[in-house]
This record gives sequence, C-alpha cells and structure tokens, in this order.
Amino acid sequence: MSEHEDKRSFAMKFTKIVGAAAALAFATAAQAAPAVGDTVYGPEGNEVGTITTADATTVVIATGEHDAPVPANVLAEGPDGPVISVTKAQLNEIMAAQKAEAAAKRDAALVEGAMVHSADDVMLGTVASIEGDNVVVDLTEGSVALLREHFTLPANGILTARFTAEQVAETVAAAQEAATAG
Repeated sequence: MSEHEDKRSFAMKFTKIVGAAAALAFATAAQAAPAVGDTVYGPEGNEVGTITTADATTVVIATGEHDAPVPANVLAEGPDGPVISVTKAQLNEIMAAQKAEAAAKRDAALVEGAMVHSADDVMLGTVASIEGDNVVVDLTEGSVALLREHFTLPANGILTARFTAEQVAETVAAAQEAATAG
C-alpha cells in the first residue's frame, strides 16, 4: 500500500468514525429531552433548579427564587441530568433583571387615563386613580380596585390586567351585591 493510499484510507476511516460519533451524539441529544422533575445542573456541576414544566420549545426551571422559562434547546445532557450554561446565581440575576425591566415598562404605562384590557383581550376600562400599589379602574358597570402587580405590559404594548373580563365582572358584581346587602 502506498503512502497516498494509507492517508486516503485513514481519512475515510476517520470520516466514518466522526460521522458515527456525530450520529450517536445527535441520537443521544434527541433522546435526552428534559422532563418534569429533572434536576438541572450548571456548568460547574452545581444544581441550578428543578424542571416544573416542559414542552418541545420551553422548559421552566424552578430555582427556589424564580420560575425561569428557558428555551428547551439550551439544555444539554450531562452525566447527572440536564445541564445549562449558567449557574443558579446567574439565572436568578437574569430573571431579576427581566422582571425589573418588565415592571418598569408596566409602571411607565400604568398612568391615570390609560386604557386597560383583560387577559382575554377585552377592553375593560380606564385607570381612574393610582395610590401607591392600589389602582382603581373605571369600568362601564362600576369600578374595580386592583394592585399594581395585577397588571402587565405584554409585547403588544397594551396595558393588561391579569384577569379575564369574566373574572373582573364577577368581582364587581360580588362587590356591588355585598354593598347593597350591607
């Protein structure tokens, strides 16, 4: 066998081995779908949290401080279970920063006169007053007092209460009934 043939033979064998290893790694990754209850580990092998929900695209990791939704494809299979490239402290910092940013955007939109939609995208009314964390929303059939934390500003930019229109209507009706009975 010539030197050229030896190199070609080695290259072909190497390609087959690399191809087989890649196929095995792909099969392992495909089989390593994270499951509810799995412990997720960080890059140093330390526990980050536990998976509380999982689907094909998103995994929620409970760290003890936050429930962190992460794309399912950021997890890899490690020797003890799923691995993520951040530590528990880093994931908590990321979540705290995201929550602070979301709260700041919500607070900027939560002003007197702002229109408020329900969680099921029904126009509820307008913000009548804000005192600290207490927010009164004027509805067509009365008013409802909510807390600042009951509002969100989703990607569509519409100030939204975290309740459906039906839940708000039931609350208003119960309050009106209690007021007339008392």
